[in-house]
Amino acid sequence: MQTRKLGTQGLTVSAIGLGCMSLGIADIYSSSVRDDQSAVDLIHRALDLGTTLLDTANVYGDSELKVGKALRGRRDQAVLATKFGLTGIAAGRGVSARPEDVRQSAEQSLQRLGVDHIDLYYLHRVDAEVPIEETVGAMAELVRQGKVRYLGLSEAAPSTIRRAHKVHPISALQTEYSLWSREPEDEILPTLRELGIGFVPYSPLGRGFLAGRFSKLEDLAADDWRRNSPRFEGENFARNLQVLEQIKTIGAEKGCTPSQLALAWVLAQGEDLVPIPGTSSPARLEENLAAAGIRLSREELARIEAAAPQAAIAGARYNVAGTALLNR
Repeated sequence: MQTRKLGTQGLTVSAIGLGCMSLGIADIYSSSVRDDQSAVDLIHRALDLGTTLLDTANVYGDSELKVGKALRGRRDQAVLATKFGLTGIAAGRGVSARPEDVRQSAEQSLQRLGVDHIDLYYLHRVDAEVPIEETVGAMAELVRQGKVRYLGLSEAAPSTIRRAHKVHPISALQTEYSLWSREPEDEILPTLRELGIGFVPYSPLGRGFLAGRFSKLEDLAADDWRRNSPRFEGENFARNLQVLEQIKTIGAEKGCTPSQLALAWVLAQGEDLVPIPGTSSPARLEENLAAAGIRLSREELARIEAAAPQAAIAGARYNVAGTALLNR
């Protein structure tokens, strides 16, 4: 597995990381890993294949506990990232990022993970009631104490990123980015590159849509969170399937799966991008990581651009409650 740098502070990670949300029992996807050993085995397989970046959060059910269990005896092989700030995974439960929340959340995550430091600590969502300077100031104190090595933000607006970066260097920004969520290209990516901040796209497979396994809403379990996503609803779903069919065609001609094509496309957008696809399946894990070896020509990138331009995807990224938690 090749490596890439996130930021200019010395953080180096594998070109593709592992998103660990689906490893926790939480109210988000119906395919969450239900037993510890399966989660441990999946993480060990990722490490064996050269993945170093493991990304979790304090609201991903029991994901932190499972990640911590997997890292016993293998801590030095992983760059461990976790997040704080959301008070619940379900949209609408709010954000809390006061300095006291920073300190308390970090201590709790360290305990659940069973480690003495977190490599990359993210603010999961910006708290509209707390100046970003106060939140990042408290995060910076964790760095000085040796409990955290590098700082990150998630779903932060360009102006917020700039203000935070003045308080303490930000090494990475995590925001949704994929062939079906290209909004960061407008302002986020230029800001990050100006400031020397790395970009960690979450949901690089469009919440699983770009894997090509869904042809109708009924393919999702009744309790799956995606049933409430505007992009999976009605006419939006049908329009988005048209884009997916083109991605499938290009992938088949390339000799790869649509998931691999989508990840290869993200990687081709710059050496400062490190996608973190999540999965609960060992087979899907291996499929995703193999995308690091796929190279796309200019002609292939042009075909993908024509098939999935920024305006092609129908529907908002989040429902009204989820959108309210975004920093704009």
